Amino acid sequence: MEEAGEPVRETPPRTGVRRLLMDTRPLRHPAFRRLWSSTTVTAVGSQLTAVAVPKQVYDVTGSSAWVGYASLAGLVPLVLFALWGGAIADSMDKRRLLLITNAGIAATSLLFWVQAAAGAQSVLLLMVLLAAQQAFFGINFPTRSASVARLVPSSELPAANALVSTVSATGMVLGPLLAGALIPLAGLPELYLVDALALCAALVAVWRLPALPPSDPSGRGAGAPRRAGLREVAAGFRYIAAHQVLLLSFLADIVAMVLGMPRALFPQLAATAYGSWGEGFALGLLFAAIPLGAVAGGLLSGTFSRVRRHGLMVIGAVIAWGAAVAGSGLSGSLWWAVAFLALGGVADMVSMVFRGAILQSVATDAMRGRMQGVFTVVVAGGPRVADLLHGTAGSALGARTAVTGGGVLVVVAMLALALTMPALRRYRAA
Repeated sequence: MEEAGEPVRETPPRTGVRRLLMDTRPLRHPAFRRLWSSTTVTAVGSQLTAVAVPKQVYDVTGSSAWVGYASLAGLVPLVLFALWGGAIADSMDKRRLLLITNAGIAATSLLFWVQAAAGAQSVLLLMVLLAAQQAFFGINFPTRSASVARLVPSSELPAANALVSTVSATGMVLGPLLAGALIPLAGLPELYLVDALALCAALVAVWRLPALPPSDPSGRGAGAPRRAGLREVAAGFRYIAAHQVLLLSFLADIVAMVLGMPRALFPQLAATAYGSWGEGFALGLLFAAIPLGAVAGGLLSGTFSRVRRHGLMVIGAVIAWGAAVAGSGLSGSLWWAVAFLALGGVADMVSMVFRGAILQSVATDAMRGRMQGVFTVVVAGGPRVADLLHGTAGSALGARTAVTGGGVLVVVAMLALALTMPALRRYRAA
């Protein structure tokens, strides 16, 4: 697990209030610390590009529809390459694959900078670059996630996932705020350039990781070459079907995100239910509430990272998420709605931590990349399906009714899954 010559630093047991705060045990392992630091560097930078691309598309076209088309152009390669990338991650050295994909993401960010600095007005070029970057990301994310279980002991997987997820959630909060401040001061090209430089810096940390060759379940020895085609992708889905705990962990996330993610209704809520506060102010608070709650949950990960009943934690977290979303829909006050959404963010963080730990523990190393590929598709696709469902329901029933109903459906569906399929609630970490 550790690189030669780099022993783990022993730390005294945490007591009192320190035990409730972020569980940093995984950072004692040098290899994980490097992987985590590369994620830290790019978390904010990637959000700069996430803001800059739709802004530039809108500036060029003056149409929100084209912003939506550009989003779709990024989603399709993300889904396809996440599934295929998981199979690739199971068939070659993960460190090498991380270097290739990180370099690819950095190169596309540099090309974004070049076209913006040159004053290009081509939406097609933007969509092609976005599709290429999301394809690289689709391979990179499952590879990075699958590597975590090779770098820390299984008992520290929840803590490791909390550290990674907290950084990502922090980037979702700080990145857009920083982009909003920099655009009028520096301009779009500089946002792309900052992201590219951050990605180049992260390559150094990835370069210093140990080799992570694929496991070989046939017994021919670690690193034995394997294919990464459609047959291997299909084998990943058969593996999920054969392991009910994995299947239920994916279904739990689908229930939570598809039925309960209300972000498509935030503009309507800001304009109608909470317009007295100022539409822009209300909209910003609603969008920031969930990631802020997730950050708070990560900072307090010591309260739950040592729990062994991972299945029950997922069930409880999804039910808490649904209840919080329903509470936000019932709130007549903007501040109560934001408070409930923040609590939902805490619950979402807990769910993500333990779903990730279940996946990394139950799946063998030979299958872990493909499982993370499916995980990426679920995480990326679920909220987009929710946007369609909630947007339609909000137009027909009203925004607050749709939000409340979605939260209630999450609670009912998760309870039904937990009662009828006991594998998840019985699952306990070794």
